[in-house]
Amino acid sequence: MIHAVAKRIILSAGGTGGHLTPAFALAHDLRDRGYTVHLVMDRRGGRYGLPVPDGITVHTIHAGTLGRGIIAKIKGLAGLAAGLVQARILIARLKPSVVVGFGGYPSFPALRAAQSIRIPTVIHQSDAVLGKANAMLAPRTDRIALSWPDTKGLADDDAVRAVVTGNPVRPEISALYNKPYPPLDDDGPIRLFVTGGSLGAHIFAAVVPGALARLSESVKTRLDVTQQCRAEDLEQVRTAYEAAGIAATCETFFNDVHERLSAAHLFIGRSGASTVSEIAVVGRPAIFVPYPHHVDRQQTINAESLAREGGAWIIAQEDFTEETLSDQIGALIADPQKLFHAAEAARSCGKPDAARRLGNLVTALASGWDR
Repeated sequence: MIHAVAKRIILSAGGTGGHLTPAFALAHDLRDRGYTVHLVMDRRGGRYGLPVPDGITVHTIHAGTLGRGIIAKIKGLAGLAAGLVQARILIARLKPSVVVGFGGYPSFPALRAAQSIRIPTVIHQSDAVLGKANAMLAPRTDRIALSWPDTKGLADDDAVRAVVTGNPVRPEISALYNKPYPPLDDDGPIRLFVTGGSLGAHIFAAVVPGALARLSESVKTRLDVTQQCRAEDLEQVRTAYEAAGIAATCETFFNDVHERLSAAHLFIGRSGASTVSEIAVVGRPAIFVPYPHHVDRQQTINAESLAREGGAWIIAQEDFTEETLSDQIGALIADPQKLFHAAEAARSCGKPDAARRLGNLVTALASGWDR
């Protein structure tokens, strides 16, 4: 075991924005506690446009995913092996007191390298289903931080080291926890916020404008839509809203998501872990359309965490049609009280202090209080 440097932490994340968002939130918390924070990620980590917190040193290493087919698996293993060598060299140089991983194969090399030389490790599981990389790392991990109390796939032997911290969200999102649901007056604006996940999803461009166009003229004149689109769908969506006489702001990326989410009366989108956690913290009713091609149904299970409490509605992608969505939205607009109660139900699931809770867990290990 190497002699760790006090107050130096490595965070390992990458692959998707859903892994980077909680890592950055924890980085803010640890930095405010006086820790020096280093972030290890793969080359894909920079493609999501998320700003790295000030004062955080970023290191890029190789990573791979174990895709389908023999060639894909060989390439993935080669990438992981190269990343493991890089991670061992980096950890030997930095001598962190704790290494924290946020799931996905890009987090694997740094966590495995730390475990091989007995540096304390923490894994954070953002989805309500334990991911493959975290499942492989869990048996040798000191603490397992969960976003949801009923996380599936955790072995009994590992569950004894698990703590429910919640999924850390961006500081500007957690600051909205106590902001009330915006008034929905009989003749006032109805603000909808539509997103498609980290890189957008065509299904929302194909369905949402047409669904809203089916609503009555009296409702359409009140709509104020914000929709994130893929670049290739942008003009088509703008044209559809203009033809329907619906006020809409459509972009490929929004820098002020917290403000738009705070103003929204209803959210429509995928149910990735970060999205569901942010909806819960802000307390906004949501129509979730889970990504249908995950073998473990992780987005569906994430969405069910809010839907069970009455804070969201789930429409399977195969049922997500213009008619179905239009009927759902029309019924909700006709019953503002239902939207209000759903907002409060969603908020009851939120953990605005998740970054602090996770920071407490990491601090305890770094200080030697919790081994």
